[in-house]
Amino acid sequence: MAAKRGATFRRRELGKELRKLREKKGLTLQEVARELKFSHTKLARVEIGENDLPRVGDLEALIDFLDPGLPKGDLETLLQLHRESLSKEPWTPYKAFMPSKMPTYRGLEQDATVMRAFQPNFVFGLFQTEAYARALYQTAKPVEETTSEYIDQNVRLRLERKELITRSDDPLELRVIMDETAVRRMVGGPEVMREQYDEIVKLGSLDHVTIQILPHDVVTYRSESNFILLDFSEALDPVVQVDMPSTISVTDERQEVQRNIRRFDAMRDSALPPTRTAGFLQQLAREWK
Repeated sequence: MAAKRGATFRRRELGKELRKLREKKGLTLQEVARELKFSHTKLARVEIGENDLPRVGDLEALIDFLDPGLPKGDLETLLQLHRESLSKEPWTPYKAFMPSKMPTYRGLEQDATVMRAFQPNFVFGLFQTEAYARALYQTAKPVEETTSEYIDQNVRLRLERKELITRSDDPLELRVIMDETAVRRMVGGPEVMREQYDEIVKLGSLDHVTIQILPHDVVTYRSESNFILLDFSEALDPVVQVDMPSTISVTDERQEVQRNIRRFDAMRDSALPPTRTAGFLQQLAREWK
């Protein structure tokens, strides 16, 4: 087996292998679901890694129908993927406070090797200080009708996610572009902003972190929405995550992934070079005094 991975990663890996077996046999999801008396919707979600198969007997029946002659070693690999797909993940206690689809994204994020992101409106999530993140949630509280517990849990989760880039063992390679609006917009007051700028500069000094600012006065393409691209070292295709009202979208559809790669590359080429990020933020900090 490959290196230890989280349950979401293994669930998507298992789904991908099951889809390959189904397509090799020339069957549709509807045909398989009808034969095994499975829910078509559930089977579709299993193939994209959104649902698991809690009972190993269901998995064995599915594999036996799709490929009764599957070599023993390949069968054991799929069963091992299934066992690992049922394990709990570190973020499980926060699941009730996450938007729809966020658990899937969080599970994939922890096993990604490279992340590319664009943020047009606010400081990128993995860079946010506790004060900045809390101020964002507090401002939205009366409008979104959230609770203090919701805010506390989401701030805690956001800070824990930062370990993806600060951990000493195999940190995530991160490349982020932020529009000038994202770092200029006042959140929490001048002191909060100055602390936030210092945090971005500190994180940008890490060898595996690249941060660029896209200034207002540059005439170029700008994405209207934020997005995150995740790459993996093995097994899984790249995915793209896009925020939507009250939920997020997570897909590995090739056309959508490639479209967002083009977006990122266009803005990267127009943004300030990473070596100018610290100076740009330090100038903004002086403006808050």
